[in-house]
Amino acid sequence: MTATAAPTRKTISTPANSPSTDTTWHALTERVREAGGYRTRAEAEHITRTVLSALGTHVTGDERVALARALPEEAARVIAAQIPVVRPLTAREFVESVASRIDGSTPATARWDTGTVLTVLAAHLPPSVLTDVLTHLPAGYALLFGRVELGGARRAGRTA
Repeated sequence: MTATAAPTRKTISTPANSPSTDTTWHALTERVREAGGYRTRAEAEHITRTVLSALGTHVTGDERVALARALPEEAARVIAAQIPVVRPLTAREFVESVASRIDGSTPATARWDTGTVLTVLAAHLPPSVLTDVLTHLPAGYALLFGRVELGGARRAGRTA
């Protein structure tokens, strides 16, 4: 059995607590390509669409509207085109659902892909939008966005 090391995720510099000023789909997918170490922009675009479509099934209501408004138009369309799930998936189930959407994916590569896209997305979003999205997702999602898990009464009763 041959073991391969995961590529090194690069840090994307954006001002702290400030959304990115370049709001094009191309810029977003290029950031994903760089952060995830993907060979081509097409690969990064495919991964980005896949993760955003999975996320779009879990973000509803005002948070979905705010998220779509904060994203490049193409990314907003991917989010908005999704039908919300009846039962939100745990963070682990979410990653597994992403794995099932990508040919040849494993739980480890799906975790990498999901974490890469959502971490880039988190750097792009205004902090208030990110907080609202995370507040309405089950516990465990903050880590996928590269953030510490939120606490407090609004999250009480949600499980990972």
